[in-house]
Amino acid sequence: MKKKKVVIICMLIALAIFVSLYFDSEIVQGISLIRNSFLNEFFMGLTFISSSIIIFFFLTSLFLWKEHKRKWILPLWFTLGLSVVVSFLLKVAVQRPRPFQLGIVSTVLEKSSHLIWNFSLPSFHAMLAFCAIPILSKEFPKFKYVWIILASLIAFSRIYFGLHFLSDVIVGGLIGYLLGAVIVKTEKENKFGEKIYKKIFRR
Repeated sequence: MKKKKVVIICMLIALAIFVSLYFDSEIVQGISLIRNSFLNEFFMGLTFISSSIIIFFFLTSLFLWKEHKRKWILPLWFTLGLSVVVSFLLKVAVQRPRPFQLGIVSTVLEKSSHLIWNFSLPSFHAMLAFCAIPILSKEFPKFKYVWIILASLIAFSRIYFGLHFLSDVIVGGLIGYLLGAVIVKTEKENKFGEKIYKKIFRR
């Protein structure tokens, strides 16, 4: 039953990516029509919160809060770091221009912050936010729902500002989640992070 559920979810995600690729331009244009000063400020604040440094320190602090969860800090760091590397490599490999670079929509953010090598696919912010979900699901099951909502809003903000297409955030979120799931599975089987943590901090 579980395998059947996984297959159905994978099919739905594949369908969502296919549909979003076909209607990417129309979707980003449609979302740009709802822009207003309140949403601009809200999503700008969300953009600040979703920076890699803020996410890194917030999640690290969350796991430092309870001693028995600190063994997951190294796997968390590795997941975040891996997301950064994979995102960069995919951006350079695919080299998909951002919606505002194609003139499909404008952006209210500073264009200078998005260098020419920083391409659209996948969304780094979506990948970074979603990669933490598997670890949070295991160690903070109640908080994971709050984080899923936050991650979804972060992903939506990228489309709202014309920085990404819908397919960019779906692919970014999916890859990020899968990276996190692989790290959790590996850690549960081999306990590399726990062994290193005990060796360093429990001499």
